[in-house]
Amino acid sequence: MEENDIKGWQRVLLLVLPYLFFVGIFQFVGMVVSGQETSVAEVGIQEETTLQRIIVAAFGLMGFLLLISLFMKYVDKKSFLDLGLYFKNNGKDILFGVLAGLLIMGMGYGLLVLFGQLEFKEMNFIGIEFLLTLVLYTIVSFSEEVLLRGYILRNFMESMNNFLALLLSAILFSIMHSANPNISWIGFVNLFLAGIIMGLPYIYTKSLWFPIAFHFSWNFFQSLFGFNVSGMNSYSLIEFSFSERNIINGGDFGFEGSLLSILLQISLIFTLYFTYRHSKQKNNLTKIVN
Repeated sequence: MEENDIKGWQRVLLLVLPYLFFVGIFQFVGMVVSGQETSVAEVGIQEETTLQRIIVAAFGLMGFLLLISLFMKYVDKKSFLDLGLYFKNNGKDILFGVLAGLLIMGMGYGLLVLFGQLEFKEMNFIGIEFLLTLVLYTIVSFSEEVLLRGYILRNFMESMNNFLALLLSAILFSIMHSANPNISWIGFVNLFLAGIIMGLPYIYTKSLWFPIAFHFSWNFFQSLFGFNVSGMNSYSLIEFSFSERNIINGGDFGFEGSLLSILLQISLIFTLYFTYRHSKQKNNLTKIVN
């Protein structure tokens, strides 16, 4: 079979059922290993510990990496690193991604306190939970970015206009989280915008390191600042109380459920667009001169 016999969008469709089946089995094994209840009636009722979430996520990652490696070799006929995992000259993208997530969450928290939407209560540093939360969101960000941007967006870009591919991958990212607790239309819009933020640099660089770094930073610092993460409760360094749960502060879905998040993410999208577009134009000019 030649490399281009299967179109990019067709490869994405081919992945869907194997992904659900294969990764689902590994996650089920992770639930058993972590001691979680696996009966249909009890799933979702028992509250998971951070360690249990890590174990399930790690097993899911193992299954996904095995599956995506097979797809890259036999379906895409490319190297696994072609997903966008080359390390060369990506230190700035990693730092930029981490700082961007921290800046948005820090600004969001500060503005909501300033506007009287939140009231600080106390600091709650628990060393082991801090480290476990860091590990959890590292696994989550790596898994989701390799899938959504590295595989799906890359294949869409081979089949259609880059910006249409970006929009479709961002919609899929939102849909993947649409069953999360306390989801709202604002939360869906915020997830879509996050998908744009993490995909936009990828269409210019073909590197996953900014998306992974930003995704990690967004989740990790959202959790540390006391918000739920996409509706999921996790360890918080800062404890606060709401004046009331509303669309300004995001309520139980977290900062991602807020109007303020929409405004800050749109600002970041414009920043990323002009930054990476200018960088690509500069690189192209350098190649022409040389």
